[in-house]
Amino acid sequence: MDWPTVFKFANLFAMLAWAVLIFGPRREAIYTILFDGVVGLFSLFYASLLVYLLFIAPSTGGGGPDFTTIEGVRTAFAADAGLTLGWVHYLAFDLFVGLWVARNADEISLSRFVQAPILLATFIFGPFGLAIYLIVRRIHGSREAA
Repeated sequence: MDWPTVFKFANLFAMLAWAVLIFGPRREAIYTILFDGVVGLFSLFYASLLVYLLFIAPSTGGGGPDFTTIEGVRTAFAADAGLTLGWVHYLAFDLFVGLWVARNADEISLSRFVQAPILLATFIFGPFGLAIYLIVRRIHGSREAA
């Protein structure tokens, strides 16, 4: 399998989805397309890559990587296949979290101008963007209650 090409197309697909989430209209149909369509496709794609790597692709033996040690994780990510698989995992979960942030922020009437950098941080830095949102949401909620 041409792992650099798979990696590249997964990235492009994710960037397009994030652009729609950050700049596009916030309608239920858009959320459904992004959640069921894009996150669902990433999840199915991840599952198919995982099955391919574990059961179909030629193995070097050893029964798969050891994720209980840093050396095992380093070894898994040292190969293009393992790195691509891990990256698709990150892309799926980060977009899932971004969708939750956007939907929740809309529900509490948080400005799209405030949401945009938070969503960008979630796309690029994952949990850091989520942490920023949770803090902003708490501050926004305190102001609304006052």
